[in-house]
Amino acid sequence: MNNKATENIINEYHLNRHQPDKPQFAIHDLNGYVAKNQGETTKPHIHSYYQIVWFRKGNGKHFVDFKEYNISDNTVFFIAKNQVHYFDNNTDYEGVLLHFNEAFLVQKESETDFFLKCNLFNNPYQQPHCTVGKETEAILNEYILQIEREFENADEFGKEELLRAYLKSFLIQIQRIKQSCEKTQNNLPFVLDEKRIQLIKFINLIDENYSKGFSVSEYARLLLVSTRTLSDLTNQLLNKTPSLMIQERIILEAQRLLLHSDLNVNQIGYRLGFDDPSYFVKYFKKHTEISPSEFRKVIISTS
Repeated sequence: MNNKATENIINEYHLNRHQPDKPQFAIHDLNGYVAKNQGETTKPHIHSYYQIVWFRKGNGKHFVDFKEYNISDNTVFFIAKNQVHYFDNNTDYEGVLLHFNEAFLVQKESETDFFLKCNLFNNPYQQPHCTVGKETEAILNEYILQIEREFENADEFGKEELLRAYLKSFLIQIQRIKQSCEKTQNNLPFVLDEKRIQLIKFINLIDENYSKGFSVSEYARLLLVSTRTLSDLTNQLLNKTPSLMIQERIILEAQRLLLHSDLNVNQIGYRLGFDDPSYFVKYFKKHTEISPSEFRKVIISTS
């Protein structure tokens, strides 16, 4: 990517980044981006947009939601908005960084759009990365080249539509890789059936309503199923109860807020729907075996 193209791309992103309801899309050279922003990228942080990090070359660690993942050549990470992540201190990576918001990805949500948005990025029960093989690497490279060319193109006619098409094609290829990995790990074919779609809808509903104190029966009502059907679904596909999934989402958000926000423990409890701050402390300690204040001290000292 030449310097002029990079400058144009970064400018296009900055023009829209303060307007979250407007379509936003940007592409960066990974090495240059990490080197330039190392003071920020190596500390736990969140974004209000989605992010694809393609490590074409390099070895190291990447951290997502308090978990450490190994990086090797052609590792691709998909980071959802509001998800905590950070890079290690390595600046020798080669690769590509894509930023985009939901308004850019989704215009009229189809089943494919829903699956990309809510399974590829927002599914806490899958790994936030995969490894690209040589054949798929060539396909992804072609999409990246098309995106770069379109950013350089001064003709605005149809530009956003073309960029969206290239991005969505890129993401669909990544989703196919993930499906292939899942098939290999479980030795079973990946089937995008009604049960899997229903599970993702439940995960998405939890993500939208975890702070409202909804019961399992209320989630089942929103999904138009019985509580028994919902329990059977989550146990079959994840070996988890619906109530445990709700608890895990609340704890994850509490951990995120303890790490990156300036809110005190009581304020975090209120934000998560706890009327009694002391109950929030007990709830957090019950599920993590550490108090919120202790968690904050430990995670900040080690990051």
